[in-house]
This record gives sequence, C-alpha cells and structure tokens, in this order.
Amino acid sequence: MIMKRSAVAAAAFALTLSLPTAAHAAAQPATPAPAAATVPQVLPIGIAVSALPIATEDRTGYQRTSFRHWNAGDIPADGCNTRQEVLLAEAVVYPEIGPGCTLTGGVWWSYYDEREVTPAGALDIDHMVPLAEAWDSGASSWTAQRREAYANDQGQPASLVAVTARSNRQKADQDPAEWLPPAPDALCRYGAEWTATKLRWGLAVDELERDRLLDIAAGCGGTDVEFTPAP
Repeated sequence: MIMKRSAVAAAAFALTLSLPTAAHAAAQPATPAPAAATVPQVLPIGIAVSALPIATEDRTGYQRTSFRHWNAGDIPADGCNTRQEVLLAEAVVYPEIGPGCTLTGGVWWSYYDEREVTPAGALDIDHMVPLAEAWDSGASSWTAQRREAYANDQGQPASLVAVTARSNRQKADQDPAEWLPPAPDALCRYGAEWTATKLRWGLAVDELERDRLLDIAAGCGGTDVEFTPAP
C-alpha cells in the first residue's frame, strides 16, 4: 500500500511539473482542439426508430423567429441563400442562375406527392422535422446559434427537402402520427428521413410519434436509416 501511494504521489508531482504556470500559459498561443470526427451511421429502420429517446413534448415559448433562416448558406460567396442552394442541389434539370441568385427554368421532383415541379417559385423548402416540432423535442434548450445551424442544415440531405408548396403547407408542423406524405411510395423514405433527422440532432419523440414510426418500419423491411451526428 505504501508503494502504491508513493507511485501516485510521484505521478502527481510529475504532472505538476509538466503543467505550465499561469503566466507561461498566457504567453503561449492557443492551440485549437482537433475537430471531432463525424462518421455516418447506418441502421435498419426499426432499430433506428427504437434508438430515439422518448419524451413529452412541450411547445412553451416557441417562436418561429427563434430559428434564423434562410442564412447565407454553405457557400456565402456564391450569393445564394440556403433555400436557393437546396434548390440547386436538388434540381432534376438545372436552372439558369441570374443576378442575386435568381433561378430561371429548372425542374424538380416533389417526392411527397410524386409531382414534377417548375418553376422554382412553386416549391417550398421543407424542414423534414419542422421547426416547432424540433423545439418541442429538445431544441428549446439550444443556443440561438445551434438553432440557426439546424434551420439551415445542408450537412445531411434529408434535413431540408424541396417539395410542392401545397404538400408542405398541408404538413405544417405535424409529426408522422398526424401527417404522412400522400404518395404511398414515399412512406418508407419519409419515415427513414424523419428518423435520420431526429437522430442527427439528438431530438426526442413522443409515444404516439414513436408508435407510428414503428408501424412504418414494420412495413419497410430492407430500408436503412443513414445519419451523421450534427457537430
């Protein structure tokens, strides 16, 4: 026991010697910590849904303005905002880009209702998990900067999706227990992308929402959920 205590004391003394004094530390340039690696994860849809935490939703204090959007996007120098960058990324036929990132022409596919759409003004950019739902599910405790990052998230294609204005407005802020895309072939993709978005941002589900997602998963064997945890 004496030898063990001596070893601990020696280690502590060595650590003390290795630490810079406050004056020395202040004189040294700060070394940025390495960025945490973000590794995409792929799970079968049933397992992914089961991994979602369950919590009671609370909309107290929600305001849409708590989520700043659309900002300058992922490429500020391109003159396009997040909405415009998503439209460019999802175009089936690429539009012409005019001054101020005005988009002319172009064709898009709205998978919620399986419709080909043109022009760009006929589309909404849907937050896969609506802003109000995100607030209910955990975002109320985030910083304003993190809520802005969420509202403009292009780091995972499922987070923002170009769809017909009609389908987006029918969906509004409803979760899958309350609204699902009208196109039957959209169901598995929608369930997977909703789940991926919640997993990416560490958002919870309520019991009715979880049960509906499990029902979807039961009919979507072979569907995977791919997500990358948000930085």
